[in-house]
Amino acid sequence: MKKRLQIGLVAMLSMAAWLVGTLYSPPALAMTPIELKDLGYISCPEELSEGLVTAGSIQDARCYLITGTAVNRTNKPVIDADVFGQIYDAQDNPVMQNRARVGGIDEVPPGESPFEIRVSVAANQPEPLRLEKFKAAGFVGRVR
Repeated sequence: MKKRLQIGLVAMLSMAAWLVGTLYSPPALAMTPIELKDLGYISCPEELSEGLVTAGSIQDARCYLITGTAVNRTNKPVIDADVFGQIYDAQDNPVMQNRARVGGIDEVPPGESPFEIRVSVAANQPEPLRLEKFKAAGFVGRVR
């Protein structure tokens, strides 16, 4: 009898926890796509280029700012948007080996807004650079 009571009590508590979690859980945050347009690049100003090296290397590098317009079609700011894309040099060699994430945008307000992301390119990779398949996505709230 005592064991049945314990099992019943555990079942009721489990059901109550499920019900409370269902009724009062915060909404799930889904990735919100951000359109990127008007992409281009410029050389970094001198102050951003000092002491620059490429990832995992001590070879000389050049600094560039990837520029463009981010389009947020929602009515809420998108936070921590990750930017993905591929960058190639003049000889069609990838600038960032085995990496698709180029950088991030801290906040994208509703509508259109300019953005820039700093990237390092090995000094031996010739210009012009080619930017392809750029896209971004973030969250409409802080992710913990």
